[in-house]
Amino acid sequence: MPDNVATLLDDDKAFEGFSRAQVSMVLTNPNLDDNPIVYVNEAFQRATGYSRTSTIGRNCRFLQGKDTDKADVDRLRKAVERNEDVTVDILNYRANGEPFLNRLIVAPVKDQNGKCQYFIGIQKEIRERDLDSSADRVSQQLLEVQNRVRSDLSMIISMIRQQSRETSAPEDFVALSRRIETLQLLYEEMKLSDAKSNRDGIQLGSYLSRLAAAISHIDGRSGIRMSLQIEPLEVPIETATRVGLVMSEVLTNAFQHAFERLDSGLVEVRMSRLSEGGLRLIIADDGVGIPREVKWPNPRTVGGRIVTGLIEGLEGTLQLGRGAAGSVITIDVPAGATEPSS
Repeated sequence: MPDNVATLLDDDKAFEGFSRAQVSMVLTNPNLDDNPIVYVNEAFQRATGYSRTSTIGRNCRFLQGKDTDKADVDRLRKAVERNEDVTVDILNYRANGEPFLNRLIVAPVKDQNGKCQYFIGIQKEIRERDLDSSADRVSQQLLEVQNRVRSDLSMIISMIRQQSRETSAPEDFVALSRRIETLQLLYEEMKLSDAKSNRDGIQLGSYLSRLAAAISHIDGRSGIRMSLQIEPLEVPIETATRVGLVMSEVLTNAFQHAFERLDSGLVEVRMSRLSEGGLRLIIADDGVGIPREVKWPNPRTVGGRIVTGLIEGLEGTLQLGRGAAGSVITIDVPAGATEPSS
């Protein structure tokens, strides 16, 4: 099946507000001819000087130049051919021709059947001070990011591949880019690219607030207001990943569909700690509402399957309320999923 991620990524403004992590991230698709890039983040564009539009669809070799060590290139090529992880310090070149040393970690992202669907590249420029004093620390931090990315993307890709057997709707694959961005905002919150690595918990309130603001910026429009009431709460990274992805799916759906043919409206996001532990996330709107004859989450859509799978992974519950105006979606997550490990 053709990859349609790139169709949305041609517009740099589509992700304004996202993608500020310090570590560059690249996603390539080995199932397309010449394993082209299908996603890069803002950090990659800043580091290399190449825009997203001039990058998507090309093999990563365009970053190489006359002094790039062939042995390093061969290591990368062989690892990709074998679907293996590889770490290499390789000389790359920016768009202006300036060389820089790039610590690159590449790993396959596989679906539930073990088939490689993508390669994730995590990279960071290595300066002289890094080589002198902190090479091991930089590598460890990049590996942490890579492992987190690979785990989370595998979960999402697995859900998307389940759907791909039943539909070829391009929008399902375009939406993969938004889910990557949702995860990346979490990585930024984790600050794994600096000295604050090895954290077991995430400030969920901060993460959800930033995520909601970014989604509102991208999918909102004039006349649609958003209200946030989010309590501070620290949760395990895995819980933050799942809750963030659920909120991204539900909130994006509200902004895109709840106010059709309406000039104004309100979206409310509330997150609070439950009295016996756990958390409650409520996303409500006063729009047209989800029709009573429509099943939601819809098991025939990627978004519906993702929401259902994520809620099950949290051992949580989801309730849909239909009022006189709009919809109210309530998600409860039990205490066990919200307690950081000691």
